[in-house]
Amino acid sequence: MKKNIFTIILLIILLSLLAFIVINFYLPQNDFNIPSVKIANSEIMNNINSEIVAPSEIKSTTFTLTALGDILCHNTQYWDAYNSSTDEYDFSYVFDDIKSYTSAGDITIANLETSFAGKDVGYSNYPTFNSPDSLATALKGIGIDIISTAGNHALDKGFSGLCKTIDVLDSNGIEHLGTYKSEDDQKKLLFKNIKGLNVAFINYTYGTNGIPVPDGKEFCINLIDKNLIKKQIEQARNEDADIIIACMHWGTEYQTSPNDEQKELSDFLFKNGVDIILGNHPHVLEPMEKRTVTLDDGTTKECFVIYALGNFTADQRETITRNSIILNLAVTFTDGKLSIDKANYIPIYMYNNPNKSSKKFKVLDIEKTISNYESGKDTSIGASTYELLKEQLIKIRNIVGEEF
Repeated sequence: MKKNIFTIILLIILLSLLAFIVINFYLPQNDFNIPSVKIANSEIMNNINSEIVAPSEIKSTTFTLTALGDILCHNTQYWDAYNSSTDEYDFSYVFDDIKSYTSAGDITIANLETSFAGKDVGYSNYPTFNSPDSLATALKGIGIDIISTAGNHALDKGFSGLCKTIDVLDSNGIEHLGTYKSEDDQKKLLFKNIKGLNVAFINYTYGTNGIPVPDGKEFCINLIDKNLIKKQIEQARNEDADIIIACMHWGTEYQTSPNDEQKELSDFLFKNGVDIILGNHPHVLEPMEKRTVTLDDGTTKECFVIYALGNFTADQRETITRNSIILNLAVTFTDGKLSIDKANYIPIYMYNNPNKSSKKFKVLDIEKTISNYESGKDTSIGASTYELLKEQLIKIRNIVGEEF
C-alpha cells in the first residue's frame, strides 16, 4: 500500500510538471491566439527611431537691395553730355564716382522722372521732360536692374511717349513697372528671382500733373487706387511671392518729412501684405524707418519704409535737391518670414563744377570727397564746396536717420 501511494504521488507530481511545461512553453499566451513575442528595449527604441522623420533643415536666404532716387534730366544736363563732333550724348562720366556702389547689390532699383520719347519729338526740360535714350544706356551701365515708371511725368509726351520709353528701357535690358502699353501688360506683375526668392514689385503714382490719362487706355499707368493695390497684392500672393516691394510716387515736393497721406498709405500697404516701401517724388530726402507691424490675425512682421530717396540725378537749384543717398538694405527670408537686418547708405551730391566748360556734372560720394580734400589727395572741389559738402552730410543724417 505504501508503495502504491508513493507511486501515485510521484505520478501526480510528474503530470503537474508536464502540464506546467505544456502550458508555458507550447500553448498560446493570450485569448486571441497571437504568438507572444519578446522584444528587447534596444530593439523597441530602434523601431521607434526608424519611424521618426527628422525635421527638414530650415532654409535662410539673405540678399542686398540697392535703391536710388529720382532720375531727372534737365536741359543743362543733356547739353553738358552732348558731343558736337559725334552728335551724340554720353552721360556715363556723371556716375564715375559712385558706380561701384550701384552695381554691388543683388538687385538695384531707381525711379524715372523723365521720358524717352525720341529725338524726333525734341529733347525738353521742365515741365514736360524728354531725354536722350543714351541716359538709359548709362543707367544700365552702372548696374541698374529695375526702373519704376509710374510717376507724374510719365505722360509728359503722351501715350506714344510712354510707349517709346518702355521700348527704350527694354532695348537696354532694364526691367520696368508702373506704366504699360496694353491691358495684358498691366496684368503681369514684375517678379524677380533673387537668390531663389520670388520677389514681386508693384508701383503707383498719385497723378500725372493734370495731363489726362487717355480714354480707353486707363491701363497705361498705375494710379494710387486702393482697390487696384489690394488686387495686385493679392495677385502677388497667389503667384507665390515671398516678398512684396512697393515703389510709391507720393508725398509733397521739397518737404523733408512724410505727409499724412504717406503715413496712412504705408500702414495700408503693410497691413495688406507689402514688406518694403521705396518712396519717391518729393525731390528731397525723407526719413526711413524699420517697423514691426501687427496684422489683423495678431501675428507680427518686420517692414521697412523710406518715404523719399531724393534726386539721384538732377540739376535743380535748391541745394537740398542736390543731395541724396544710395540705400542698401540687407534682408533675410527664413521659413516664410522676412527680417530687415541692415540699412546703410552712401550720402551723395550732384555737383556742378563751375570750373569746367563740359562734363561739369558729377554725382559725388560725399564722405570720400571730404576725406580726399582733407588729406590733400584731391582739392579740386575748393574750400567752399568742401564746407558745403560737410553741411549736406549733416543734413542727410538728420533727415534720413541713423543706419542700423
